[in-house]
Amino acid sequence: MKVVFTEAPETCQRDMSLEKSICPQGTEFGVAVFDEKNEHNEEFYREISDADIIINGYVYLGKKELDAMQKCRVISFQSTGYNEVDLEYATERGIAVVSIEDYCTQETAENTIALMLCLQRGLLIYNKSVQIDKEWIYDKAKNLKRIEGQTMGIIGLGRIGRSVAKKAHGLDMNVIAYDPYLPESVAEACGVKLVDIDTLLAESDVISVNANLTADNVHFLNKEKFMKCKKQPIIINEGRGAIISEVDLAWALDQGLVRAAGLDMLESEFPDLNNCPLMGRENVLITPHAGFYSDTSMELLLRLSTENALHYYNGEYDKVATLRNNVLK
Repeated sequence: MKVVFTEAPETCQRDMSLEKSICPQGTEFGVAVFDEKNEHNEEFYREISDADIIINGYVYLGKKELDAMQKCRVISFQSTGYNEVDLEYATERGIAVVSIEDYCTQETAENTIALMLCLQRGLLIYNKSVQIDKEWIYDKAKNLKRIEGQTMGIIGLGRIGRSVAKKAHGLDMNVIAYDPYLPESVAEACGVKLVDIDTLLAESDVISVNANLTADNVHFLNKEKFMKCKKQPIIINEGRGAIISEVDLAWALDQGLVRAAGLDMLESEFPDLNNCPLMGRENVLITPHAGFYSDTSMELLLRLSTENALHYYNGEYDKVATLRNNVLK
């Protein structure tokens, strides 16, 4: 059995010892590095050609990559999301796609609230004022609003979204959500009212994106949506970067339609920060897709993604956490 880790140049040197320790003795390992700046990536395609299992982070696996996998039975994502694969074509090729679920729910929900609190209380402005400008001015940050009584609108009320709702309730916020795939009874059980997207945009003081990326929601938050915001909301993104149009968000901030943004990811997993329209703003807080991160969540991420792949490969389908396509063989 050969297990290949598909990595970007930025991640290819990471420690893979935990994943390797879980695999049975005699397993062959490979690392396939995909460099977007390399036109051909011959070594990458050669390495994945005889892989039985692919463990993938954020390398996009399209038709060309899937066709190069002559033996692969399963692609295991080291994430809850699985948008970095042509799922329909993987199914056609008979390659299973699996991902993990509850490994970082708490961390991601906590980070959502942390981003919001930082922006609500003007902490970016105060920190710069004190430490850089050597000022001591209590009202340096303007137009701060009491959080109690504000409305949190959550886009995507899955595990993380429900954890965000619980924490928002703890701050005495009202919580509404948009999730067309969720039964109303599930939302009611956690004290959340399901609404349509226009209602959420109009009524929310804070909009928290906690949805997976799909082909249908790329740039879901765009200029048209921002124009429907009535309360100059804070936008928080702990879903996927491409759900928000960066150019349109920058426009909405410039127009005063959005008062601040806390983003744990940008449209690219490896963004060009020199050309990002959201950089250098006092009302924008950006973190490097670190909302999931803790010692606990990292151990779970590495362990569960590897175990998931092995369970599928060994035919232990009842132990597979989440099979994302209908392939059993």
